[in-house]
This record gives sequence, C-alpha cells and structure tokens, in this order.
Amino acid sequence: MALTDPTDLPPAPQGPLRRPAWLNLRVALLPLFLVQTVTALFFVSDIVFALLGIEVAPINWKLREAMEISAALGLVLGLVFGAQALLSARHEARVATEKLRRASTAFAELLSERFAEWRLTAAEREVALFAIKGLTLAEIAGLRATSEGTVKAQTASIYRKAGVSTRSQLVSIFIEDLMDEPTARFTDIPASTIGPPRRAAQGGR
Repeated sequence: MALTDPTDLPPAPQGPLRRPAWLNLRVALLPLFLVQTVTALFFVSDIVFALLGIEVAPINWKLREAMEISAALGLVLGLVFGAQALLSARHEARVATEKLRRASTAFAELLSERFAEWRLTAAEREVALFAIKGLTLAEIAGLRATSEGTVKAQTASIYRKAGVSTRSQLVSIFIEDLMDEPTARFTDIPASTIGPPRRAAQGGR
C-alpha cells in the first residue's frame, strides 16, 4: 500500500467553526417568534369568536393561564431582544463611521506625502486634488478662475513629476498605496513600530 505524501493532505482545521452573529440571533429568536405567534393566534381567535357570537367550548383554566404567561414572557423577551438588536446596530454604525474616518485620514495623509515627494507647487496641489476627484479641465479652470490652457499645463507638470501620463495612472498610485499598507494605516499600532511609509520611485508604475 503506497504511503500518502503528507504535503498532499488538506490542512487540518485550526479550530471549531464559528457561526456568524446574525445566524446565532436568528436561531435564538425562532422559539420566541413561535411562542408569540401561537399566543397571538389564540387571543385573536378568542376575540373574533366573541365578536361573531360563535360559541366555543371553554378551555381549561390552567391552559389559559399558561397561554397568558407565555404571551407576557414573549413580550418581555421581545423587548429585550429588540433592545439588544438596536444596541448592536448602533455599535456597527459607530464601527463603520470610524473605519470611514480612518480611510479618509489615511487618504489625506497619502495625498500630502505624495505631493511633498513630487514637490508640487501650491497651485499644482490644488489642481491635482481636483483631478483626482474627477473634475474636468473646464471645471477646474472655473473653480480656480483661470484658463483651461493654464490648467492643462499644470496637469502635464503634475503627470511629469509623478512619473505618469494619464489621470487614471495618477489615481492608481494612491489606490496601490492604500492596498499595500493596510496595517500601517488602518490599525492602532503605534507609529514608532511601523517605520517610515513606503516611497514609490519617481518613474511610472
């Protein structure tokens, strides 16, 4: 019998699989939903039969009391789970806002670093920022109260200093920087342990 090469075996699982939080919440809410549904149908049918004058055999008082207790517990648990879901949603919103703030801060830092590295003038920095935002030459000229020819010349100077030839290549520099340095820019690691930011060569990418 041939021995199997250990390198051909699939890697062993590192630990037990964990269910997503939303799946655990659904599993926990399912019994509560069933209890609330049964008790609601019971009391609604009781009211409807009384309004329509339909006589039904009275149920055992112990069963009715159990149904009332179940309904009360269902309402209380519904309030508890509802409050928990609200707190969870607020926490996720705060986390998303913080991530967006960090991303905005990281991008602003990249812009400042690159503009300083390329030694752009104040006017070129402003034009470069507008270009990255997707504004046309005419729109940039209108915002800066200058001619399109001046903006075109400044754009050409920016491309030359950055080592690119198109606007898409200019934008790709910052996208690559954000993708290449996620740890240094999106975690709480102290700056002293990260080291200086990576600098790209002056040539095109």
